[in-house]
Amino acid sequence: MLYKTEISCILDLMSEHTQRFNPKIKIMNDKQIKKLETLVSEYKRMMKGQVNLEKLTYYAITYHSTAIEGSTLTEGQVYNLLDLDIPAKNKPFTEQQMVIDHQKALVYTLNKAKTHTPITETLIKEIGALVVKNTGSVYNTALGTFDSTKGDYRLLNVFAGARRFPDSSKVPALMKTLVREINEKIGKVKTFNQQCELAFEMHYRFVSIHPFADGNGRTTRLLMNYILAMFDLPVFYVFKSSRISYIQALERARETETPAVFYNFMYGQYRKFIEKELKNGLTD
Repeated sequence: MLYKTEISCILDLMSEHTQRFNPKIKIMNDKQIKKLETLVSEYKRMMKGQVNLEKLTYYAITYHSTAIEGSTLTEGQVYNLLDLDIPAKNKPFTEQQMVIDHQKALVYTLNKAKTHTPITETLIKEIGALVVKNTGSVYNTALGTFDSTKGDYRLLNVFAGARRFPDSSKVPALMKTLVREINEKIGKVKTFNQQCELAFEMHYRFVSIHPFADGNGRTTRLLMNYILAMFDLPVFYVFKSSRISYIQALERARETETPAVFYNFMYGQYRKFIEKELKNGLTD
């Protein structure tokens, strides 16, 4: 049994617009990474004690992450829903539930990161369950029944566009290996770029496994931010406007077996986010 994942529509759209993108991806050099590290330090100084700015950043993360997966709520509607409890008019109820679920999952994830809770499969399943708490389903398959709202691993095979993800029978072993290797590296990385790239690695490897029937994209970005937060680095989002380039970077990294292709894209998104926030902070 094959199941089409939440990013299929993005991959389909990407294939229709391939010619719009430059096939070359610029590699960030040491000087560029150092510049980003400096910008991150400036951003952390600006955010110190700014509880309201942190809250708005969380809302923005939820807006962009859910928009990438198909939500049509505007950023203003997301703010009204989360901060003022005002539902968005003429928007699907399921999309509003997606936004609320993501926000709760985000807060839960970052609270765990702040206490340096170890990354375990149980934690990942808890985050995945929160992401689809009100939009997930119970699936009946030839291999058994599983419930995505409980964080169960999928018992069906999934695809996105032309890509098929690992067979469901391989998911448990792949996740055990991922968790073990990420935890081993957490204790070893020291430098800014090592910490960033470990967060990007978590994102890349988790979404390549696609352990859940739904919510993998949102969950993988939360796990990326979990690792950044553990290292006291700013959390950020992939811009909604970059969603096609984002999926393209993932696909090119897989096709060429070069994760650095994806890492460099994420470095670019990180810098774009930090520069945007610094500019907004200086003009407020």
